[in-house]
Amino acid sequence: MARIPELMAARGHGPHRPRIACAAAAAAALAFALAGCTVGPDYVAPHLALPAAYAEHPGGASGVAGVAGVTVAGNATAATPAAGLDAWWKNLGDPVLDRLIDDAAQSAPDAAEADARVREARARAGIAGAANWPAVDVGGQYARTHGSANVPVGVQPGGLGRGANGNLYQAGFDASWEIDVFGGTRRSVESADASYAAALASRGDAMLTLDAEIARDYVELRGAQRRIAVAQTDLANQRDALALTRAQFDAGLASRLDVLRAQAQVNDTESDIPTYEADARAAIYRIGALVGRPPEALVAELDAPRPIPAPVADVPVGLPSDLLKRRPDIRAAERNLAAANARIGVATADLYPHFSLTGAAGLESLDASSFLGLPSRYMKIGPGIQWLIFDAGKVRFEIRAEQARTDAAAAAYRRTVLGALRDVETALSSYGRMQVKRAQLANEVAADRDAVVIATRLYRQGLTDFLPVLDAERALHSADDKLAQTERDTALALVALYKALGGGWPERGDDALAASASASASASAASSASAASSAPE
Repeated sequence: MARIPELMAARGHGPHRPRIACAAAAAAALAFALAGCTVGPDYVAPHLALPAAYAEHPGGASGVAGVAGVTVAGNATAATPAAGLDAWWKNLGDPVLDRLIDDAAQSAPDAAEADARVREARARAGIAGAANWPAVDVGGQYARTHGSANVPVGVQPGGLGRGANGNLYQAGFDASWEIDVFGGTRRSVESADASYAAALASRGDAMLTLDAEIARDYVELRGAQRRIAVAQTDLANQRDALALTRAQFDAGLASRLDVLRAQAQVNDTESDIPTYEADARAAIYRIGALVGRPPEALVAELDAPRPIPAPVADVPVGLPSDLLKRRPDIRAAERNLAAANARIGVATADLYPHFSLTGAAGLESLDASSFLGLPSRYMKIGPGIQWLIFDAGKVRFEIRAEQARTDAAAAAYRRTVLGALRDVETALSSYGRMQVKRAQLANEVAADRDAVVIATRLYRQGLTDFLPVLDAERALHSADDKLAQTERDTALALVALYKALGGGWPERGDDALAASASASASASAASSASAASSAPE
């Protein structure tokens, strides 16, 4: 477009060159003079007052003293290598779980949906950046005309005179470029880049949630299998007691009532096992759906019992301020706030004039034989201005709406941060107390097991009746089952703690977000510079 005035002068249009060149130069000079003017508020990252430490960490104000497996250091150290992995689930030390989560990253519907949203946000950022460049379109047409007898010469679409027939051949291009004088386009790019960063963070949150749900269901599966194993072990002991009671009854040393009680105890324990088996199958089916496989596809792989996952290293809890970087939902909320703030500037720019440069060039003829000749050429170029002077307050209302949306985004950010603090405190409390409960139940199981041995020995020797044996076996089975449930709940609390803290360390997605933001800023600056440099001289 910069050479079009020169072409006009070379083809016999010299008298028009000074006016066109001066108008274009004036528009370009105005654009450069106001290039640094960007309306709307500049974004300032929110600052929230956060506590210096968690109340529930070991040694804290209300924490559980002596809880193992949790460190307060902000980053993993050499003493806790596994916890320093970004793949936080690897700290549970279960290769089957590792494989399931790796598979989910490739085939899970949730992962595919999150990836699609990132691609959409990236495309929208590209759309916003494209507004910095001129728009050029090329077209051509042929029309057969017949002049009306009731209109004067020159009135379209006939135009050639009353009853006159003719042809019209046209081909050319149109170009337009809106100069971003008041920064509306720059604010639009800023908003789109922030939305893209928010989409990346939201993908991290979706993957964190997916990984945590798979880990939870996997722990539920292993917990159900552990309860089955406990029930089968206790059932074997109870059957031995039933056989002993029958032998005592056959020898006349026990009553029929003792045999019936022992049989009832066996039947009661047997009735628990189908429930645990159903729980295990349900967990497998849930895992299959999360990973992206048919529910029954994992039955053969996961039916074999394995221990309940337990941490192989301490969990570095860090400080509350670390959550602002660790939690992807907080990062997403902050970027959504930045995007909303930039949209205020987009709306404010409509209060001011819109400057543009437009141009057109092509060929036009009534005769196909002369269509490609030099006399058929035409062109035009010039600056334009458009300023909305009355809209009944529509633009100002839109600015107020964007300000309200920004206030809502700020409130959502604050709510997200407070919710994250709540999640961590709750998870720390649950994990610490589950560990204490597990230790106490382990002692109870050991005591109940000794009680069964002693009661059975006394019963064999005829020094007591069968009731103490029955009571001891019931107490042992109950404590065994509670211990299995507590081991499962402890592992679930650990998964919840990892999820509340935002996953592994270093923070997932931080490097990608930083690189994306830098690339987007560079692309936006390059777009603005290239568009400005292409202005006619």
